Amino acid sequence: MHEEILYTPEELANKLKLSKYTIYEMIKRGDIQAHRIGRSIRVSQSQLELYIMSTRKTDNVYDAEIIREGNEKYALIKDVKINVSTEFDGRVKISVRPEDIILSKNPLVSSARNVMKGTVTDLIFDEKSAKVFLNVGIPMLIFITRQSMLEMNINKGDELYAIFKTMAVKVIK
Repeated sequence: MHEEILYTPEELANKLKLSKYTIYEMIKRGDIQAHRIGRSIRVSQSQLELYIMSTRKTDNVYDAEIIREGNEKYALIKDVKINVSTEFDGRVKISVRPEDIILSKNPLVSSARNVMKGTVTDLIFDEKSAKVFLNVGIPMLIFITRQSMLEMNINKGDELYAIFKTMAVKVIK
């Protein structure tokens, strides 16, 4: 088991570039979970990560149940299984950063344990970047360059594979 980092409200304010009064208000409102230790308040690293994940609603954050199949652990979301590396069991939140997902027209043989076939439901792009919305049984957002989108000729309705490593999946209790 790893040692959990605990922040004072002042340290957290410094880290998030906010005032300590704002941090106290966020804790009071329940936006950020905190521990009361005697008369002191501490926020753990996992509580901070949970808060940050909750502020990024559309960026591949899911409620999941950890299940085991043989030696493997998966986060189960609806009928979708995502390979994870975690010491947690039971209900968790998971996230995968949109920039950590690779898109492919075909399944790849690689070290990445998560390869999911899906359908492009939407595309939003500018001169440099593209947001690809892919339904793999759950909605996923993937960030790629506009050049990659053009070279792969990605369009709404296309079937693509979302590929990402087990270690790219963040698991929070």
